[in-house]
Amino acid sequence: MVRNINCLGLFVLLSGIIFTVWSCQNKAADTAHNRTEDQDSTFVIRDSLVMQADKRTVLADTIVISKKHDPNVVVCDMDGDSRLDTVHIVQNTINHKYGLKVSFGNKKTTYLGMGQDILGQGFDDIDWVGIFEKAPRGEVYYNNVSDEGEIMTEDEVDEKDKIKLPHDGVFIHQAEACGGGIIYMNNGKFEWIQQE
Repeated sequence: MVRNINCLGLFVLLSGIIFTVWSCQNKAADTAHNRTEDQDSTFVIRDSLVMQADKRTVLADTIVISKKHDPNVVVCDMDGDSRLDTVHIVQNTINHKYGLKVSFGNKKTTYLGMGQDILGQGFDDIDWVGIFEKAPRGEVYYNNVSDEGEIMTEDEVDEKDKIKLPHDGVFIHQAEACGGGIIYMNNGKFEWIQQE
């Protein structure tokens, strides 16, 4: 009787080990198959991995919602599909850099920053953000810094350089200081409008 129980226990243990190894192999193959690339300064999440544009991967559980920023979430329709999208300020717990997690209404998730240059603006971390809010669709914005670095008024900007947002965007800016901009989507691609 005792020998039968030991054999049964050994059988259950071996079955569990074999099933675990088989499951992990299938999960790794599925995850590698489901990864995709997106724009240069973005990450795309598939399963539990985040794929960066430079083909490095990071575990999704190393990205957490920022506790430093308040507010740290904006709800808007960034891609114009009439579904609400959620934009969080997040932090990569490995390199401690901040960025944006854009969770689209269609379940796709994209990341900006966290160590990757944000839209060619020369920064890869948004720890400096003090103002984080929705930039409403239909509002007119413009890059308000000249090539010489001077702040421009609306009257100094050509009409052709003014941008009417096709969809909602997010406004990020330093609190009580200069520096920031609007991130929005145009024809499926993220764009930047400088706002000092």
